[in-house]
Amino acid sequence: MITSAQAAEPDTLGYDKFRIGGYGEMVANFMDYGINRFYGHKEGNAKQSHNKISIPRFVLALDYKFTPKWVLGAEIEFEYGGTGTAYELENTENGEYETEVEKGGEVALEQFHITRLIVPGFNVRAGHLIVPVGLTNAHHEPINFFGTSRPEGESTIIPCTWHETGIEFLGRFGKGYATFDYEAMIVTGLNANGFDRNKWVRGGKQGLFEGDNFTSPAYVARLNYSGVPGLRLGGSFYYCPNTGANADKLVTYDEIGKIPVTIWSFDAQYNNRYVTARANYLTGNIAHADKVGAKNGKLSNKSGYSRLTPIAKRAVSYNAEVGINLGSIIGGSFPVIYPFAQYEYYNSQEKGEGMDVMDARCQVSKWNFGLNWKALPNLVVKADYTTRQIGTSKVFGTGPYNSENEFSIGVAYIGWFFKK
Repeated sequence: MITSAQAAEPDTLGYDKFRIGGYGEMVANFMDYGINRFYGHKEGNAKQSHNKISIPRFVLALDYKFTPKWVLGAEIEFEYGGTGTAYELENTENGEYETEVEKGGEVALEQFHITRLIVPGFNVRAGHLIVPVGLTNAHHEPINFFGTSRPEGESTIIPCTWHETGIEFLGRFGKGYATFDYEAMIVTGLNANGFDRNKWVRGGKQGLFEGDNFTSPAYVARLNYSGVPGLRLGGSFYYCPNTGANADKLVTYDEIGKIPVTIWSFDAQYNNRYVTARANYLTGNIAHADKVGAKNGKLSNKSGYSRLTPIAKRAVSYNAEVGINLGSIIGGSFPVIYPFAQYEYYNSQEKGEGMDVMDARCQVSKWNFGLNWKALPNLVVKADYTTRQIGTSKVFGTGPYNSENEFSIGVAYIGWFFKK
């Protein structure tokens, strides 16, 4: 897909008329904890071994140039091999069985848009777009992060991959050490019906119905600095003036008034032949979170929403990771292997409002260590060990609940299969 940087230089896209490709991941996890952190045991998750294997996503992507200035882009995502309906154990509701229809389906149109290339500093795109909030949404392909899974904090408290329908303005300006690219968007806003205790605003992404409510659109901006070779600094901002106005039933939050949501993030990446390092900080606020929680706890059992409360006023996620390229250090025919370390902290219940008491089991401090082997430039074999400390914000140390530990292996790829 055309990034804001590529929009400034359309001749570098690498095809004349049409291309098709995509990316995908396969993962096996071997865990020493149960499936129920919240209700099953006062110590947190029970210590019991269980394993799983899955295909988190398989994505087909295509670009088509009507002319050199008009470009169609699309991505179709297949999540976990499903077709939209899943029968599962609900981990946060005492292990109950339930039939769940995923929002947007497990076969989803992740992107579908038309871009009008005008000048390097200003271009226009309309359709179904990636919302570039945080580091992972803006760079969500599996070769853009270490480890077998996407950074856990971001993908817990906000939608990931986040895609909405609307209009976008994008481009690049400056040169040399003063080079920037930007994205500015007006898109479908979040729906307060989906806010909950465990995932904060993530469940507020629309897509449950054939059409999305557009009563209160969201405004999104992202700015990247790339003036130093190998360095990218970025910041993003999201604002929806009234998420209650996008509710399934407009009367749900009438007594509360407007429910604005604000999210912002800062991220950085540095990459050279020897080292790759990334870091990200993301946080935000929900107005009247205590009152929204009281309403959401009374939603219908058939609504499709979790109804888990209380809802936090503020959530937070931050992470940092660094990997060393052994192939460049050792030289010769040594393969491209990156041993890496990653730290994350996230909490969907960072700060409450009113009389609400926040659940410490949503507070997670996580270490991840592993190896990424680039068997090919666009094919990666991954293995990692993860340990989570529940109920603490300490980088080192334990929380009051059982730790969660797992070993994972996976394969990921990205590429364009055909160009014309």
